[in-house]
Amino acid sequence: MPNYWLMKSEPDAFSIDDLAAMQVSPWDGVRNYQARNFMKKMQLGDQIFFYHSSCKPAGIVGIAEVVKEAYPDYTSWDPKSAYFDAKSTPTQPRWFMVDVAFVTKFPRLISLAELKEDAALNEMPLTQKGSRLSIMPIRNEDWDRIQQHLK
Repeated sequence: MPNYWLMKSEPDAFSIDDLAAMQVSPWDGVRNYQARNFMKKMQLGDQIFFYHSSCKPAGIVGIAEVVKEAYPDYTSWDPKSAYFDAKSTPTQPRWFMVDVAFVTKFPRLISLAELKEDAALNEMPLTQKGSRLSIMPIRNEDWDRIQQHLK
């Protein structure tokens, strides 16, 4: 049985349409330890809500799937990368990434405001005040409930 996750990306940096065009992409550049630890728990076949953040409106735009489990994020070793970290090395990597595959783009965005209005989702980290993590686990019941918003 797959686990469920939500992963945020700014659409001007990497959007659901970018993933659809590529079909498979590494999810690199995560520089938060808790988000990194969540990625290290991801398994093949886990399902991901793709969330567009830092835009108006922000919200869930589709689904992706984990197709390669966590491995060192090599962008942290490249001094020319925006994600460079001098403390991360190939022999002692500090940061990790997973590869994700495009599954579907929703016919419409499920906005954060819409999710917050649904009392059944009030325990979900995304809907709670101050939740800023770029990657978070999603409970099975929340996964199912969110998809009901499309009906």
